[in-house]
Amino acid sequence: MQGVTLKAIGDFSYVQFNSFTRGDWITHGFTCRTGGMSSSPFDGLNMALHVGDDPEHVRANRALACRSLEMEPAELVAGVQVHGSRVQMVTREHRGRGALDYATALPDTDALVTNVPGVPLSSYYADCVPVLLFDPVKVVVGLAHAGWRGTVQRIAGAALEKMCNEFGCDPQHVLAGIGPSIGPCCYRVDAPVQQALAASFSYWRELLKPVGPENWLLDLWETNRRTLLDAGVLPENITLAKMCTACRPDLFFSYRTSGGNTGRMASLIMIKPKTGEDQ
Repeated sequence: MQGVTLKAIGDFSYVQFNSFTRGDWITHGFTCRTGGMSSSPFDGLNMALHVGDDPEHVRANRALACRSLEMEPAELVAGVQVHGSRVQMVTREHRGRGALDYATALPDTDALVTNVPGVPLSSYYADCVPVLLFDPVKVVVGLAHAGWRGTVQRIAGAALEKMCNEFGCDPQHVLAGIGPSIGPCCYRVDAPVQQALAASFSYWRELLKPVGPENWLLDLWETNRRTLLDAGVLPENITLAKMCTACRPDLFFSYRTSGGNTGRMASLIMIKPKTGEDQ
């Protein structure tokens, strides 16, 4: 786990990117499944309101995680994730969208960016790739939800482009983290996925390992890393957690290994408000 740290506060565990913790600009984390109030099959720290879990349990889980990371759970911003490429610029007025009620989440949104301190961004996972972005020069943060469809649509690159267009970020200054998700050891795909990958990436053969007739193992980590490189991020500024959610059911929810009925981890990031700053 070079470049990341697995931390625990009581029963609550989360992963952080070491490069993001230098200085004191932001707080962030990718939650594990340990701790929390949810019962099987969502046991224990299910962070998602859309999977059939008791909403009160989810709100309690979010409160535990957010307060451990110095965030206000009622001010979380979340999108309705549709495996698309839409990026939402988040303002102060968006605070609380999707925090307590899934119906209020930002529609059809798989990536969020903001430069507003005190506004926690969130997205939710059980095998898909969480990508976190942080520009320490402009002090801008973003996150992207990249399943295979979002990866093919280069959602991580779209989030970075939004940061550059809206806030004047330079890709060479941006730090990126590719979090725990299903790894190239476990992510078996078929011909339609291979064809979509080939249509989007000229180097698609470098991202797939054949394992049978019209079956491949897809490296989503490397695909998203290459997307960020193509968008101008420096290779030394990209950290891969290299933690496979399918291999670690003790730490993570996995949609594939559970047959689809499971909880979700959360990717969380927020610019810290300065002392005395109006939130």
